[in-house]
Amino acid sequence: MSKFNKKRGKSQPAISTASLPDIVFILLFFFMVITKMRETELMVKVQVPKATELEKLQQKSLIHYIYIGRPHSRYQEIYGTAPRIQLDDKFATVADIPIFVENHKQTVPLNLRKRVTTSLRVDGEITMGIVQDVKVQLRKIGQLKLNYAAGRKAPKKK
Repeated sequence: MSKFNKKRGKSQPAISTASLPDIVFILLFFFMVITKMRETELMVKVQVPKATELEKLQQKSLIHYIYIGRPHSRYQEIYGTAPRIQLDDKFATVADIPIFVENHKQTVPLNLRKRVTTSLRVDGEITMGIVQDVKVQLRKIGQLKLNYAAGRKAPKKK
């Protein structure tokens, strides 16, 4: 018969943390590369009206935004103080809207193109004339899903 010896007093070696900084920096660079900080730089002042009944939009990839407002002070010297339309990162006219909408629809899968929504972010101080022009142009190109952006109204104190 053979005799079995139990090994006592031996412990597991410590886990090496030498590669931990490498892993942290790889994750840091990964998130820095994939993070998109801001979609567009607002060139117009937009203070959306307040509302009590709001509904949150679900699929942000199906939404494109049209901003309508007066240019910020740094752009007023060039563009004046009249209300302007902003599509992405540039000022535009009503005639530019069909191309803008079609370009956005090209980025959406074919089966979801009917669900594309136009969100109007309109300053509360702007007259409805320019908004009506935008709505007529959207109607002409068949873009009938429309949304008005609004802020949450503070509840009344009793």
